[in-house]
Amino acid sequence: MLKILGKSSSINVRKVLWTCEELGLPYEQEQWGAGFRSTETEDFRALNPNAMVPVLIDEEFVLWESNAICRYLASREANFALLSGDPKRRALVEQWMDWQATELNNSWRYAFMALVRQSAAHSDPAAIAAGVEGWNRHMGIVEAQLSRTGAYMAGETFSLADIVIGLSVNRWFMTPMRRPVLPAVEAYYERLNERAGYRMHGRNGMP
Repeated sequence: MLKILGKSSSINVRKVLWTCEELGLPYEQEQWGAGFRSTETEDFRALNPNAMVPVLIDEEFVLWESNAICRYLASREANFALLSGDPKRRALVEQWMDWQATELNNSWRYAFMALVRQSAAHSDPAAIAAGVEGWNRHMGIVEAQLSRTGAYMAGETFSLADIVIGLSVNRWFMTPMRRPVLPAVEAYYERLNERAGYRMHGRNGMP
């Protein structure tokens, strides 16, 4: 059976849990990370030298980086609905997954740490304002893409791109800050809520 190491409140762990739900995969989960078992140990670093969650263990195979784990699981199960076998369609899904990890996530980091985590190291008002502005600007890109497709991030059907961006959308709505009205994003949020995996791991009250 698959083993997932990482605490359930982690946005990156939740990507993997939601993917398992979509694929119908059984797994065992161990709670690792702040508030649980420390990742700053020699044994954990042997699994992931970054000392971060999640880590996936599939028999002798060990994998870290949440988006890579999601792609691996979809490929392992040959689920072409989540990750297309067509090179062009797959590339579009992976494009949005990579954008979420490199651009969207970085846009909300400072504002989220200040407004939700109440981090003393993230208390500069100008930096918070800039973070909120940048986050909203990136969400405008999500709005434009959803307006084009009319449904999901990579096209008319649900894919892995929606798992990773859907969790970021949840975080955007939950953070106490000024937000523009983005009707396509709001409709998308409700559309995702129709999925059991999103209700369990995406929109479950945990930022």
